[in-house]
Amino acid sequence: MAGPRYIIAHDVGTSSTKAALVEFDGKVKAYSTEPYPVHYPQVNWAEQDPDDYWQAVSKSTKKVIEDAGISPADIAGVIFTTQTVGVIPVGKEKKHLRPAVIWLDGRGSAQAEQIMNKFGGKAIFSGIAGTAITGKDGMAKLLWIQQNEPDIHAATEYYMDVNGYLILKMTGRAVYEWSTASTIGFDLKKNDWMRLIMNRIGVDVNRFPELVRSTDQVGTVSREAAAQCRLKEGTPVFGGCGDMQSAAIGAGAVADGEGHLYLGTSAWVGVTTKGAPTGREGVVALKSGDPDLNLLFGEMETAGMCLDWIKDEFYRHEQQGPGGLNIYKLMDESIKDIPAGSDYLIFTPWFYGERCPVSDVYVKSTFFNLSAAHRREHMLKSVYEGIALNLRWILEIMERRYGFSLPVLRVIGGGSNSEVWMQILADITGRRLEKVTECQMCGAVGAALIAAVGLKIYPDINTAAKNVRVEKTFSPRAENKGVYDTLYWTYKQIYRNLKKLYRQVNQEREREEANV
Repeated sequence: MAGPRYIIAHDVGTSSTKAALVEFDGKVKAYSTEPYPVHYPQVNWAEQDPDDYWQAVSKSTKKVIEDAGISPADIAGVIFTTQTVGVIPVGKEKKHLRPAVIWLDGRGSAQAEQIMNKFGGKAIFSGIAGTAITGKDGMAKLLWIQQNEPDIHAATEYYMDVNGYLILKMTGRAVYEWSTASTIGFDLKKNDWMRLIMNRIGVDVNRFPELVRSTDQVGTVSREAAAQCRLKEGTPVFGGCGDMQSAAIGAGAVADGEGHLYLGTSAWVGVTTKGAPTGREGVVALKSGDPDLNLLFGEMETAGMCLDWIKDEFYRHEQQGPGGLNIYKLMDESIKDIPAGSDYLIFTPWFYGERCPVSDVYVKSTFFNLSAAHRREHMLKSVYEGIALNLRWILEIMERRYGFSLPVLRVIGGGSNSEVWMQILADITGRRLEKVTECQMCGAVGAALIAAVGLKIYPDINTAAKNVRVEKTFSPRAENKGVYDTLYWTYKQIYRNLKKLYRQVNQEREREEANV
């Protein structure tokens, strides 16, 4: 009789959880998605209910097993890959004490200033750490809870992230995995918390659970979780990792110096490295999903979210058309006759502030150089182009600061399904882009390959990632280089000339809304 032959990998994102049933070679047999909301109780706040995560995990697990027509005994292991930079206080009863403060949340601006002042101010801190921290960083969020919700802090046994919280629900064991810990404060050389720095700023390291590696078996499915998810009690559960780390593995960009680009709700550039570099200019250095390597990571906060905004605001009528209309395909078709550069209209994709290439919670989106000659199609194309210009800036930092040569990038995420957008990206960045198979499932596939290493099916991550295949390639067109070089220079100047105004007006907005 054949033994277990599938891994259930949960990709737990901002808007939904995706449960994927993955074969040992990375092929996805079936998947199921369960949505949940984000709550915005105040300006710059973003929260989610941890119960929503678990309900989505249990529902999607049951559905994917049912849809595939398999037995729970066919599951060899369970693993999570999740959004990071979130904070979930958990009490002694192993229950969350407040909503999760998620990665989009920027409430900790004052605490970020306090942290940097402990080290002599923003300039000196940036010289030590490589970049300033903002109200969106994990340390700032932890201090915000300590200072503003002291009763919650006093009742907290562990501060956890989404991955750790779900492992706790699945196994009963509290852990914090290396790659997700590295988004909070992790020494890449020692593979441990930055204990001296945390002590200096007043964060108690003992409030974090035990550190584990991505490939470690951290427990087994408990009796209670088995009943809720219709899994077999005792099924191995692995350490998992952050969503960007699993994406790198699912893209097959796992060797030193290999890069990938993700296009989803947010977007990022990731480069795998065997070194332990210091972050610079909004680029952060994280632990890879491979415990033996690290990952340079430059994330822009909003990408696909910008397209969703223009879809909802400018294409409402089309969305009310006949059932089955693919609105994104229609949007792609509508801009094919718009010239490269959108007749010199520039969009900056900073709806929720930005992390990289500039670390700034106050910056916001702008249409620059808009005239009566521009139509909604120009505005739409400028959104595609603005996201690509932002990614080009991140790539420039990766090459200039760290010495990587990145002529080829693997591309993953739902955005890579748009051939129009992929060609714009190739033209603006000047890179050859390789779209991989299972482009929207790369996070789950990467996590499943990590679990396969944990199960000893493969000796290491590099071997497991050889299963990843390229589906289509896009090369830059020389005829568009001139206009995009001009727009790129202008794009950077927009931020440099407006950043003080963004800060002034949005600080005033914060003060006004705080007094309501």
